[in-house]
Amino acid sequence: MHVHDQGTFRVVKVGPLGPFANNAYVVIDPVASEAAIVDMPAEGEKILEAAQGAKITKILLTHTHPDHLLSYDLLKRATAAPVYCHPAEQPALSLSKGLPPDRIDLPLADGDQIAVGSVRLRVIHTPGHTPGSVCFLVGNLLIAGDTLFPGGPGRTDTPADLQQEIRSIVDRLYVLPDDTLVLSGHGDDTTIGASRREYAAFAACPHPPDLCGDVLW
Repeated sequence: MHVHDQGTFRVVKVGPLGPFANNAYVVIDPVASEAAIVDMPAEGEKILEAAQGAKITKILLTHTHPDHLLSYDLLKRATAAPVYCHPAEQPALSLSKGLPPDRIDLPLADGDQIAVGSVRLRVIHTPGHTPGSVCFLVGNLLIAGDTLFPGGPGRTDTPADLQQEIRSIVDRLYVLPDDTLVLSGHGDDTTIGASRREYAAFAACPHPPDLCGDVLW
């Protein structure tokens, strides 16, 4: 567990969790004593502990791959908080071993401002890893789900998906300041500046047209 204390709010990184070494995040307004959870991987009891007594009023999903949903029942039962997700994830939910679509309570849209007390999380739609993948920008922290990692993008299934994910990263995330801290869905943190430099080296080299999967910058 690591706490990013921004003065007026805190973001607690909880992980690695479960068999897939996921990270979950808890955004806390300490004055309002209100919190939001981002993603619901295994070991949800540790996510609840990270809220540090604040009332959890929202659960936000970066995307709906099953490893990000393993504590759905536990966290929904413990908090009764509504679950937010981008509507483009609904077809994937119907086909995967994730959640039935009707267990998503409220939609997320690009540019939405999600309130947690006085704190605001801006929704950035970043399709590619999945159609409805989103990131959440709060202050200079970007909770990136599986869109962006140190050293590369999230896994993709097709070359078209990879190209879409690269467009999302370049057009939607690389416009952020270099010192924006990227908090990923697995593993370590990075910054927008470091990732932009890695991508520049990648983009300068030729690549096969069928490139996809686990790609490194």
